[in-house]
Amino acid sequence: MATAIASAVIAADVVQVWGVVRDFGKLADWHPGIATSVIEGGQTGDTVGCVRALTLTDGSVVRERLLDLDDRRCSFTYNFVQSEFPVRRYESTLTLTAVTDTGHTFAQWTADFDADADVEKELTATFGEAVFGTGLRALRDRFA
Repeated sequence: MATAIASAVIAADVVQVWGVVRDFGKLADWHPGIATSVIEGGQTGDTVGCVRALTLTDGSVVRERLLDLDDRRCSFTYNFVQSEFPVRRYESTLTLTAVTDTGHTFAQWTADFDADADVEKELTATFGEAVFGTGLRALRDRFA
């Protein structure tokens, strides 16, 4: 099992940041690597079990299912329903934590997955830097 991880400190209150990322269907609103993000079946972006269809800026299509959304912990977890990435058992969590002495937010985005040994290192870098790192930098810039 491989793990990809990225983190950032965002110069905004955790409630403000959670307000931007909480809606599972609004990823394209804040992540520059996402061209479109749509919740399927008319559900809302905070319905556990809903599926979002993403079109990445490179034209790739990914579908993800929301497994958990916790407003107390300011976190959500999802997995792949359909992906062009050669992974198995992909599960990812985005968690926001208040930095109490500064009023900022610590954001951590992780994923665990299985992949063939010849692509595992590349995929770990892709998810950790190109996907999660890019998204967290966009959030940090948004609140700078």
